[in-house]
Amino acid sequence: MCDYCKPPAQESTKTCMDCSASFCNECFKINHPWGTIKAQHEYVGPSNQFRPKVLMCPEHEMEKVNMYCEICRRPVCHLCKLGGAHANHKVTTMSTAYKTLKEKLTKGISYLISKESQVKDQISELETLIEQTESNGERAKEDATCNFEKLYNVLEERKTFVVRSIENSKALRLEKLKNQVEEYQGLLENNGLVGYAQEVLKETDHSCFVQIAKQLQTRIQKASESLKSFQPAAQPGFEEYFIDMAKEEDLLGEIAFSKALAMPEINMEQSKIYNKARICWNEPSDSLSADSYVLEYRRLDNNEDLLWNEIETTNTSKILTDLDLNSQYCFRVKGFRGSTSTPLSKEILLHTPPAPVFNFLFDDKCGYNKEHLMLNDQLDTVESMAGISLLLGAERVQVGCYTCLDYIIGDTGITKGRHFWSFSVESHSYLVKVGVASDIKLQEWLHNPRDISSPRYDQDSGHDSGSEDTSYDSSQPFTLATIGMKKFFIPKSSHVAGATTDRVLPLPTRIGICLDYDEGKVGYYDANNMKCLYERDVDCIGTMYPAFALLGGGTIHLEEVITANHLDYSNEI
Repeated sequence: MCDYCKPPAQESTKTCMDCSASFCNECFKINHPWGTIKAQHEYVGPSNQFRPKVLMCPEHEMEKVNMYCEICRRPVCHLCKLGGAHANHKVTTMSTAYKTLKEKLTKGISYLISKESQVKDQISELETLIEQTESNGERAKEDATCNFEKLYNVLEERKTFVVRSIENSKALRLEKLKNQVEEYQGLLENNGLVGYAQEVLKETDHSCFVQIAKQLQTRIQKASESLKSFQPAAQPGFEEYFIDMAKEEDLLGEIAFSKALAMPEINMEQSKIYNKARICWNEPSDSLSADSYVLEYRRLDNNEDLLWNEIETTNTSKILTDLDLNSQYCFRVKGFRGSTSTPLSKEILLHTPPAPVFNFLFDDKCGYNKEHLMLNDQLDTVESMAGISLLLGAERVQVGCYTCLDYIIGDTGITKGRHFWSFSVESHSYLVKVGVASDIKLQEWLHNPRDISSPRYDQDSGHDSGSEDTSYDSSQPFTLATIGMKKFFIPKSSHVAGATTDRVLPLPTRIGICLDYDEGKVGYYDANNMKCLYERDVDCIGTMYPAFALLGGGTIHLEEVITANHLDYSNEI
């Protein structure tokens, strides 16, 4: 009988294995509402055999599950572990699995709860997209209808013109043919010219006959000639008014949607952040060009702020000047053509420098060795010319004369504050040293150049301090790092422990140096992602200069600051 009916109880029609109770049809519907979890309960015909409360093993029906297989992620019994399909699998106790899974589930729920505001924002964004989809769809339908109406109007105008032309031609031809018919009807007996001529023949007065017959003879001759060369005054055919619509039908049959606006793609090679941010993007060549673009960007921090800043432009690049130092930013762009917009591009991440950009050029006067170094006209590229002079100098090695580093410095010094600059070193460069040095130390180097092959020369320290691998902790008024053979060598000191391989890094395409004059620190960076590769103390005394040294073939390019010259190239140019 039904376990839920009020007396008198009705006969049951179903037994719910999950509720362990029997129900009549009405009570089953009431206790298992549609759309709830109970609606998914398993039911059978009326029965007194209910499902046991303890979960049994599906492979060994008489055994309770008491372990959890971590490989298959399912409960098993001890027989499954001893000789069944899970014999070689890692299992754990049910209590441990319960605790582990409960912790994971709790963390997952906590994470979802903590992201509730983010979920709401995303729901709002999706609802906005739904509204935009509805409005854009209606607008697209209206535009399509309008375009077809324009096409209908053009066809109607052409139809009116063609029909009117045919009607005019038809009326003119009919008029000509009817006139010709009247003319020929006059040639018939008792009609027109013939009838008149017969009456003239009856004239007996010679003078009157001659006077009339002369004119009449001329008319009869013309009528006779027209009979001999009969030609209808107009043709009945209208072939010249036939319109071949095959080409137009093909064109109309090919009416389709125009090329869609494709998602723009941010060009990572041309986009960079230095003193300013320059973001460039491209459009696929086989798509329509957008009329305008909106560049969106936001700063990434621990709070993951979802608010995007927007800047509109009609060009495929944009310069940003209001970015914070030492911060990571996310960028994306979308295009517009009329009321239609493209999807947002893939997001890219760029990092701003750790300090304001220090702008300088190479000094072509102080210590500049014209025999070994060559500067370009802009003074932002220096090349070490390893050639005949170096090979000739190498001959003197037999008598103890060695080749020296060629130094070159920046034309502007630093006396306070934090500053950052970046440059690139060509991959073919053999040995390049980069860093900072005080004016006092530079005078010593430039007036008393040291020998790179000297047994007492320290490549990392720049002074005669013994072995290259000697560690030093005290700050000095300079620091130089070595670059060569596509590698970046971190200077050895007590701050950098480990094997030699730990000090050798792949050469970044752009290298940055950050000098904090007030704190007495200098750091080397991968300028592509602003990751610090190495940092150490430096004794900032007097004026500190960007310092470079080259040996053998090598080239250094200073990073060009982003100026208005790079701003927003128009598509028409």
